[in-house]
Parts: sequence; structure tokens; C-alpha cells
Amino acid sequence: MVAASRCFKILLRCKGTFNFSSSLVRGLGNRVAIGHYPPDNYFTSIPVGFPCIRLFYPIVSKIIGNYNSLATQAAPDEEEVTDEVLNQILDTYQNTPKSSRERCNAYVHKLCKAGNLSMAIRLLQSLRDKNIFIPNAYNTLLAAAAERNQIDLSFQIFKDLLVFHGPLNSTCYLNLARSCDKTNDCTALVTYVKQVSELAFPSSTTVINRIIFAFSECRQIEKALLIFNQIKSFGCKPDLITYNTILDILGRAGRVDEMVHEFTSMKEAGFVPDFITYNTLLNNLRKVGRLDMCLVFFRKMSDSGVEPDLLTYRAMIETFGRSGNTEEALRLFSEMKQRQIRPSIYIYRSLIDILKKAGKVDLALSFLEEMNSSLSDLAGPEDFKRKRR
Repeated sequence: MVAASRCFKILLRCKGTFNFSSSLVRGLGNRVAIGHYPPDNYFTSIPVGFPCIRLFYPIVSKIIGNYNSLATQAAPDEEEVTDEVLNQILDTYQNTPKSSRERCNAYVHKLCKAGNLSMAIRLLQSLRDKNIFIPNAYNTLLAAAAERNQIDLSFQIFKDLLVFHGPLNSTCYLNLARSCDKTNDCTALVTYVKQVSELAFPSSTTVINRIIFAFSECRQIEKALLIFNQIKSFGCKPDLITYNTILDILGRAGRVDEMVHEFTSMKEAGFVPDFITYNTLLNNLRKVGRLDMCLVFFRKMSDSGVEPDLLTYRAMIETFGRSGNTEEALRLFSEMKQRQIRPSIYIYRSLIDILKKAGKVDLALSFLEEMNSSLSDLAGPEDFKRKRR
């Protein structure tokens, strides 16, 4: 059995001579778009045992080159992945792939725990060269790289996962964002995200949206906004989800004036706000006490023909309650039930609190009794997730 590192070196020496057949290229699917790279730059035939054929030559060579440079940073005693571990996985993978994957996952976890990320990289790339790609092991490595704030390595692993594995779960995006927590190199960040965008084509906007959301979840607000401001330079077009995400980021940060400005920009760009857009505006304006603006956007929502939902009514009932307008709060509660929108326990509690503060104790007790008698029929978490229409 040829040692893993030797296989990899042979692959590097020969990578410029591979040819794929055009029939194979037609089977690439839509993970990477044909025509995104010059026609003379992608493979036209494939040798036996070569890894995933979904990549074009520039992408493969770039990923291999970057991994090679990262791997060469290892200490001398880490330069070779032990043949014994690699051969065990290769010998058993065809007959018992599940146990082989488990063995690989366990070994990568052990390496990462010991801080030997370079050796984990060598093992995974050697397996990939044998057309064996084990996503869970890559996820483990990505988490370890994120923990050590190794942004270069994290983006390389993320790109490999994106290309070879396809759609990724939220944990991958969160780990990618966590790896950038300590960096102040905005230029490098933008460059890396642009590379991811190019690899994700034609799903670039979806991937960028998830990256922006992940950065916001990790409380890296400025980096999330930086990526948003650079999105067009990535060759992406922001969509309604992009704008809704940005509105929520700004609103949660208390930057409601910027949020309102971005809402105006969204409309000027031709996007039609939906119920998520308006709920985001109403909830964040309510939290900072901008009740006047809540009323403005609630009217705009109604004038636009966008139907309010459970979250809308909760925000507006609390808004009118805070302003002392209990009659309007009660009217909205009645309207909500007429629309057959089930109240939640939170709306009942808000309304009861509003009535108590207004001195309407008997009415508050009446609603408390109504709430307690209908607990099993109240709206649950699934009712807060209305589908788009």
C-alpha cells in the first residue's frame, strides 16, 4: 500500500495532466455551474479512484494547493499520517463503511483534541484522494479550527465541505463564524467569503445569507454588516431574506434608525416587504419604545395588504397597552380571534398586565379565567412560524 503522503505528492505532480470526458462534465449537476469558468479550464476525463467529479480544475487545484500549504506547516514528526491508521480505514471501507467512518471520526477527534490538526488534515485529504469523504470528520476538524480561531484553516475546511458534501447544517456556519471572532483582518475575511460565494454558485445568495446570519448569532455584528455591504462585489444579488436578516440584526442591536433606513433602501431596490419584514420592524421598534413608529408601520402593513399574524398582534397589543390605549389593545385582541388566529399565553399575559395597570382589575381577572380554561387550545411554538405565501 502506497503511503498517504506519497499518493498525495503523486496527485500534485500529475494534477495538470488529468482529462475528463464531456459526458461526465454534463453530470456535474448544479452545485457548480458550467460556464462559471473558462471551457478549457475544467477536466475532460477522470482516472479510476479520483475524488468527486463535481469540481472544475481551478477549484480542485486551488483547494489542493491551499491544503498543501496548510499541511506543510506541521512539525517534522507530523509530516506523515501513519500508514497503519489509513490502511485500516481503506482496507475495511468497502465491506464495512459504517465502522470505517466511525474509526476515522474517532481518530480525527483524538488528533484534534491533541491539537494535531495538520495530521487530521493529512488523513482526511488522503482519504478524499481515494474518493472517501467523511463529513462528520470534517465537521470535527472545523470545530477544532474554530476553537483555535484558525480562520485560514476553517475557510478551507468549509469550502471543502461545501463542494464535496453539498448543503451544510447551521453548526458548520456557526463554527465558521466563530473562527473569525479574534480577527480584525477585514480584507482577508471579505476575500474568503468571496471565494465561498464563487464555489456556492448558483446558490451563492443562500449561502451568503446563512453566513451573515451565523456571524450575527455569534454577536459579530460589524462583520455581518461588512459581508452584507460587500455582497454585490461577490457577484450575488441580495434577496428579501437578506434584507429581513439585516433588519433583524440592526433591530436587535438597537440601531433602529439604521434599520428603518435599510427598510427604505430595500423598497427602493424593488423588494416587497412581507409579514416577516413588518414583524421585525414592529418588534424591534416596540422594544426601544418607538411606539409612534410602530403605529406608522402597522398602518403601512395594512395598506400594503399584508395580513398580520400572531406575532404582529402581540407586538401591537403591547404597543397600545404601553401607550395607555387599552381600548385599541382589546379591539385588536378581538380582531385576532375573529381571524381565527389562536392567542398565545404571552398575549393573554400582556393583555392581563395592561388591564391591571389601567385599573381594570375585573376585566383582567376575566381574561385570566379565560386563559386558564383554554390552555390546551392556546397557540404553541409552531404557530409562530407561518409559511411564506
